[in-house]
Amino acid sequence: MSAILKHSEERLMKVLLAPVISEKATFVAEKNEQVVFLVMPDATKLEIKAAVELLFKVQVESVQVANRQGKQKRSGRFNGRRNHTRRAFVCLKPGQEINFTEEAK
Repeated sequence: MSAILKHSEERLMKVLLAPVISEKATFVAEKNEQVVFLVMPDATKLEIKAAVELLFKVQVESVQVANRQGKQKRSGRFNGRRNHTRRAFVCLKPGQEINFTEEAK
């Protein structure tokens, strides 16, 4: 809980943008007990760890971060690009679990 005190709660509430629910994220969750989140581009590993512990009341073992480049796309004669994203792979301590399929109360 000491990591939570170092960062402002307001900032931590903004760090996690959304959980990633995909085939790859599900495979990683089952095999490595990790959860994948989209995070702010300037978020640090310590902020991500503190935000997950604050929001979901679980203990985090480690955090890996991957920056993904946006794809080049074309619409007619115009070229464009999707936004770059930053994903965090959060490894939970044994016995911890985050379930996104539960109904919020």
